[in-house]
Amino acid sequence: MQLGLIGLGKMGGNMAERLRRAGHEVVGYDNAPGKRDVDSLQGLVDALEAPRVVWVMVPSGDPTRQTVSALKELLSEGDVVVDGGNSKFTDDKIHADDLATVGIGYVDAGVSGGVWGLENGYALMVGGSKEDVAKVQPVFDALKPPAPQDESGQAVPGAGFVHAGPVGAGHFAKMVHNGIEYAMMQAYGEGYELLAAVDLVEDVPGVIASWTQGTVIRSWLLDLLVRALQEDPGLDDITGWAADSGEGRWTVEQAIEHAVPMPAISASLFARFASRQDDSPTMKAVAALRNQFGGHAVQAKKQEVEDPA
Repeated sequence: MQLGLIGLGKMGGNMAERLRRAGHEVVGYDNAPGKRDVDSLQGLVDALEAPRVVWVMVPSGDPTRQTVSALKELLSEGDVVVDGGNSKFTDDKIHADDLATVGIGYVDAGVSGGVWGLENGYALMVGGSKEDVAKVQPVFDALKPPAPQDESGQAVPGAGFVHAGPVGAGHFAKMVHNGIEYAMMQAYGEGYELLAAVDLVEDVPGVIASWTQGTVIRSWLLDLLVRALQEDPGLDDITGWAADSGEGRWTVEQAIEHAVPMPAISASLFARFASRQDDSPTMKAVAALRNQFGGHAVQAKKQEVEDPA
């Protein structure tokens, strides 16, 4: 089938290539002239035969909202817009309702796979009506990973793709996925730190690598940690500053709203906040309190000395 794809960055560009390898025709548009097949959204719409499917793969928030709004003016009744970015699920109903006023369908697709998706495939969590999802299904089938096989050699149904529910369900599922990812990465990081903090363990990267086979904590994330340690055994070339892109916060917000206890995911989010503080005000207060009530020593802040030269 034909697909219009807006946003040809690290993920969007690889998705376009995977779809082309599967025999689909992709018309790509990006702000960067060297990547795109057409030089405007109007050009993209004109290059597609009705009914059109246009996949939006741009940063969440205003860039996505502006793109969907522009497509509303350019597309026709019966066309479908797919938001494959990390939009907040509450935006999806707004987009769907707005596009529905002119007969345009809307599908939200949570996409996981990162820069490795070109070769490995992308896990897809989709929200929307059955009719709109069906219009995009050939694209989903091409993007998802090959189906794994069970012990009898039969393909495992549903692996790598799910129609999670109505509009918003796909991005909600991806939000929870990313919240879990936060907690898993935090656990691996804490385990690595403890291994590195003792003199007893002489081969920390080797220990991490040994966990990738036969253990209950093996995962693709663990494989990536092994890769990172192979490239930089002491992780000396990076700082411990970690951003959060929104999904972790939204997951915790929803946990609070629905009274679902999430201590691990919440702690991993707060750990990222702490990573951005060179001199944590919280820990300064803790140190001062320990000194006040127990006379425990505090470490004086190092003073910067100007170079007399």
